[in-house]
Amino acid sequence: MVPLSVLDLSPILEGSDAAQSFRNSLDLARHAERLGYRRFWLAEHHNMPGVASAATAVVIGHVAAGTSTIRVGAGGIMLPNHAPLVIAEQFGTLESLFPGRIDLGVGRAPGTDQVTARALRRTLAGDVDRFPQDVVELMAYFREAQPNQLVRAVPGAGLNVPVWVLGSSLFGAQLAAALGLPYAFASHFAPQQMEEAIAIYRQRFEPSEYLDKPHVMLGLNVVAAETDEAARRLFTSLQQAFLNLRYGQPAPLPPPVDDIEARFAKVGVDSTQMGALAKAVVGSPETVRAGLDDFVRRHRPDEIIVTAQIYDHAARVRSFEITAEARDALARAA
Repeated sequence: MVPLSVLDLSPILEGSDAAQSFRNSLDLARHAERLGYRRFWLAEHHNMPGVASAATAVVIGHVAAGTSTIRVGAGGIMLPNHAPLVIAEQFGTLESLFPGRIDLGVGRAPGTDQVTARALRRTLAGDVDRFPQDVVELMAYFREAQPNQLVRAVPGAGLNVPVWVLGSSLFGAQLAAALGLPYAFASHFAPQQMEEAIAIYRQRFEPSEYLDKPHVMLGLNVVAAETDEAARRLFTSLQQAFLNLRYGQPAPLPPPVDDIEARFAKVGVDSTQMGALAKAVVGSPETVRAGLDDFVRRHRPDEIIVTAQIYDHAARVRSFEITAEARDALARAA
């Protein structure tokens, strides 16, 4: 069975606040460490009432300080929002504090709406178009400083923080392949181009000083409970969240409901048409084990990064426990 990691958006729950979200994220990371998950990544989003990890590097520091062995990183930093030097300094600082445990995934999406992106950057001119150059500049700051180099990342220079390219389209696959970097595809919310992106990345990969062969990590929503029915009910929180986003009404993560089909029908949407969630694995331990096995056989990832937007924190922790148990059972059967 391929290694599993965790993608956490540090969800803000309806009726709760960011402070509780950060406590929940750290608790989940400690459980993930105990359960043998390889990485615990947090994602940058802005002006999203249901996501607390906007200051991603700060939250990574919080989680890394409260754990001891699991790798902690960004999945990812939206690089057009930042100067590469700033990110190099932030992640150089994290690597200095927690050596050998920090990952840096970078993407070119804004992680927000255009109005908020402008508030973040003060200008939108050319930012996305410069993404490949920004990635190259960022990686250069992590190399050993050269004589007479005018601008250095302090800390950062010489630390060689691992950089991943993130993507939800074919662009990131092409860039990761050209630079010889590991690639993480956001199949947990954009599975439509996943297979084509994987194929392009693997076919065009150029070995580099960072990586000698392709390395693909795929995102996957996994919601697990003791029964299929219980898991499907927990899953309705994420379904509602996607429905809210679809209609431009982002909100804190809502509690699960018994009448999700009625919610979809009310706005004229068929839940089977929610393509963004098409690859989700939802169900009992047996269902999750079969779903993971099928996903691995179909897509051959080198890693899977699991995300689970579940309202009740105890149920969320239990979901990751069941998923780890499914991983272990598949490994024994291999």
